[in-house]
Amino acid sequence: MNVVHAEPPRRRRRQESRPRLRVLVASHSHPRVTSGGAEIAAFRLFSELNARDDTEAWFLGCNTKAGAGRDGVALTQPYTDREYVYSTLGHFNWFRMANADPRLPGEIEALLLELRPDIVHLHHYVVFGMEMLWLIKRVLPQARIVVTLHEYLAICHHFGQMVKAEHFSLCDSASLDNCHKCFPDIDVSDFFIRERYLRTFFRYVDHFVAPSRFLADRYAAWGLPGERISVIENIIAPAAPFPDRPAEPAGESGPLRLGFFGQISKLKGIGVLLGCAAILARKPKARIKFEIYGDYRNQPAAFTEAFLKQLAEAGANVAYHGANVAYHGAYRQDQVDRLMRGVDAVLVPSIWWENSPVVIQEAFRNQRPVICSDIGGMAEKVRDGVDGLHFSVGSELELSNLLLRLHDDRSILGTLRRTLRPPPKAEDVVAQHLALYAQVGRVTIG
Repeated sequence: MNVVHAEPPRRRRRQESRPRLRVLVASHSHPRVTSGGAEIAAFRLFSELNARDDTEAWFLGCNTKAGAGRDGVALTQPYTDREYVYSTLGHFNWFRMANADPRLPGEIEALLLELRPDIVHLHHYVVFGMEMLWLIKRVLPQARIVVTLHEYLAICHHFGQMVKAEHFSLCDSASLDNCHKCFPDIDVSDFFIRERYLRTFFRYVDHFVAPSRFLADRYAAWGLPGERISVIENIIAPAAPFPDRPAEPAGESGPLRLGFFGQISKLKGIGVLLGCAAILARKPKARIKFEIYGDYRNQPAAFTEAFLKQLAEAGANVAYHGANVAYHGAYRQDQVDRLMRGVDAVLVPSIWWENSPVVIQEAFRNQRPVICSDIGGMAEKVRDGVDGLHFSVGSELELSNLLLRLHDDRSILGTLRRTLRPPPKAEDVVAQHLALYAQVGRVTIG
């Protein structure tokens, strides 16, 4: 294995009398490359495991940026001796979830033989490719494979979102005919082969983890054995203390501040937010402001053009002393707590099902109620009237009426702040993972 180190490997910890559980956590990206929910959740799991005395952990992430793998080196260690990064060549087939990079099998085999993990836990099956599951079992037959599912990529070829390709309407279930209708240039027989191909490789997985019951049920309905899917929430770090920020929402005299955080895209419902803002702008007594934090630069050109046009139009909407929409651009993860504590509630208006959006747990971590669409993982994670409030997915009018109610009665948000459920503690989520590892590996931990 040809691994390039950024620094000399650190001395490994002293071996205990009882062998520690060896866990390789892998993800389709790395938090230092991209800041998506899956890679952040995977890295937090690795970090928590690596801090324990009874486990030994490594992290394998990916870098899919253009030119990342052109120097001929597949695996590097640019950060620490516990972290590996696979730089791709762009050979991934998104229809078959297959990786044709000729370097990968040999490099992964050498890494597995060097680390010899008891558990290989993959957050996602993309980038590495489905063949990675077979490769792990071939190289280390005794190792157990755990896969945390994110999105619905195996089920749905439309970016794994389970929305119709043409009009973005919700798709309730996958079928060969439905998939062909979304992609008429792909024959039904090709979708049949794809489904069989993916299920064949999923047989090598010992257990699946789904961060939401909704996601687990969708995969079970598609064909994964329900008894091999456990629902475990992603790990979320504790909130940073900001004692200078008042904990209570703004009083009756101030504007009602709604925060949008994360990726800016059509499916994330940014159009619903801006449409709602336009409605409220015509109500001069409504002092409601939308604070948008996120990045749109990786979106298709047509969406970017439409978003910037809507944003410019919203800038002319004077609801109170200026525009009722403010776009602040992208933010770093270490800023999210401070930014969320600057709003009264967090808005999650996605028009697709979602799974377990990290932004919801981040909002709860900062005692901010969540106002979200009434479908899928959002409706599961946000109990209506307890952790936040629901509105009909895609309904700008219903959302605007809901916000007017909150504007006129600020006590509603105060009550929700007292009843919302805090995110699970990291140590509790780790304990669930360790119990699962013990179950699938029949090992004693600790």
